[in-house]
Order: sequence, then C-alpha cells, then structure tokens
Amino acid sequence: MPREPTDDALMDRFDRNARRFRARDAVLTVAIAMLVLVLFKGTGMQDAGERLKPGVERDVVVAAGEPAGWLSDQLPLRLVADELDDELSPDAELSEEGGFTNAATETSDEVPPVTPDAFPAAALGAKPAPPRELKTVLVTGDSLSQPLDLEVARRLAGSGARVQRDARLGTGISKTALLDWGKFAVTQARQEKPDAVVMFIGANEGFPIPNASGQPLECCDARWAAAYANRARRMMDTYRRDGAARVYWITVPTPRDPERQKIARTVNAAITVAAQPYRAQVRVIDSVPIFTPGAKYRDALPVGGRSTLVRESDGIHLNDAGARVLADTLLEQMGTDFSLSGR
Repeated sequence: MPREPTDDALMDRFDRNARRFRARDAVLTVAIAMLVLVLFKGTGMQDAGERLKPGVERDVVVAAGEPAGWLSDQLPLRLVADELDDELSPDAELSEEGGFTNAATETSDEVPPVTPDAFPAAALGAKPAPPRELKTVLVTGDSLSQPLDLEVARRLAGSGARVQRDARLGTGISKTALLDWGKFAVTQARQEKPDAVVMFIGANEGFPIPNASGQPLECCDARWAAAYANRARRMMDTYRRDGAARVYWITVPTPRDPERQKIARTVNAAITVAAQPYRAQVRVIDSVPIFTPGAKYRDALPVGGRSTLVRESDGIHLNDAGARVLADTLLEQMGTDFSLSGR
C-alpha cells in the first residue's frame, strides 16, 4: 500500500518535537537562562530594581539583584557582554563633547550656564513678590529719553521717589566717540544706586562695531546684531545690580526714514535677545505696537478718542503727547514691581 503523504509544515514539526519535552525540562531551561543572565548581566537586575518606585515589587527585585550584581562584578563575563553590546549596538558613535551629564551644574567656554535670573516668577506659575518701595529712578539714554524723563518725573512727584534724568544727546551703543555706554553705565549704577532704570536709546545707531579680532562689523546683519546685543546685555547686567534693581528697556519706535527703519528693527531684535538671561529683572517695553503697529510709521494715534500727533517732525522722536502715551505703559509695568502711590 502506498504511504500516506506527511505534512512537513514547520508548526507540525514543532508540535511533534515539543511533546518530547517535560515540565522538568522547561524549568531547567529557564534556570539555565537565568544563570547566564546573572553571570553576564547581573548588575542590570540591580539597576532595574533601583529605578522602580518604592514598594513590594522594588524590594523583591533589589533583594535578588544585589547578590546577582555582586556575583557579576566578581567575574570577567560582564566585560565580554559589554563588548558584545558595543559591537551589536545600532547607535552611531557619539562625541565626547556636549553631553547632558551634570548639565545643570557644568559650565563651558562655549555655552554659558542658565541662571535663575532668566525666570520671572510669573513664567513659572509662582506668586510674584509684592511691590516694594521705590526710592530712586534713573531715566537715561540718548535724545529719545526726552521728554519721557520729564513726564516720569512729573508723575512720580508725589510718590517720594527721586527721579534722576540723565539724557546723553548724540550718543549710541554702537559708537563710543562721544560716550562709552559700557563704562558710563557702571558709573551711573555706582553713583545713583537706582531701584529702577528706564533706558530709551537708539536714535544714533548703525555704526560699525569691531569684532573680537578688531575688524569692523557693518550694520545690520546677524553678526552686527549679536555684537550690539552683547553690549546691551553688559549694560543690563550693570543696571540690574545683581538683582537689586529693575530695568525697563524701551525699544525704538519705527522711524519714518526707510534706512533708519532697518537699523531700528535690528536694534530692537538685539535688545530682545540681550534681555533673555535677566528676564527676572529686565523688562523690555516694546514701543513698536504702541506707536507703529505692524512696524508701519504714523505721526498720529487715537488718544482719548481723538487723533493726536505723537511724533516730532523729524520722524524719530516722541513729542509731549507721545511721551504721555509711553509713560502710561511704562508706569503700569513699574507698578507691578514697585508701590507708585504718587501716580
């Protein structure tokens, strides 16, 4: 009689062979696997236990992992396993630099550390400090700071605060021929010891700034903006007096002249970047949305329901009405930091 065809499918062969194994064989196989795991990777069990949340499961894994880890450390088999892992790992070879190990405390020459001064309380959902007494206000800058300085002094006349007005006409951060603002800021901070500094500058910018090699950087690309931001940041750090003072740095309202617009836009971008490390003490007050929404120049704005001229005829400076509008925003911001009873 012809033999019946046999089904040589893989699963059938597996089933036939599996029936030959007994329960004792399965237990022995698992035991051997566990022994190999302990010998080669015993420390892994211990590490896994340490990462578990406190509880019975963690206690059991740690209890078993500690002797397994000790045994694995005594044998050279763990080093063999590590080498095999390195050979089989699909990860690309990583650089020794730029890792996140202890990144919160390590510093480097290339990347400055982030400090708590970069985080205002509101950004973290914390309750802001209550307003404190305002004793001295320094209003400074170039000609843009006038007549704002007079308006601030008038409004704070009954508050008990002393307002020091110190406008330096024709000066700029990007030029040092008339005044080096880096040095002058140190002088102002030491002499006045202001609680609040109002800085309004930018009418005379756009001059070349030397780089680290002494080569001039022409306005207004990213390199020039970075150089300007570094100078402004040094001034902000000086004025904030290690956190004792608050700085209110006002951006430049968009001027009428297109060439000046390019400079003002770059200066304003640099100011925003410069303030980032000190956001807990430095407030950037953006004048562009107030006076030139969309960065489109205009001479007049609605004030009290009437169209009112807010710019001088030169298309750069604010007039008295414009200073009053800006003072509203400035003093509202200052009121979150200080008690302004005389407003």
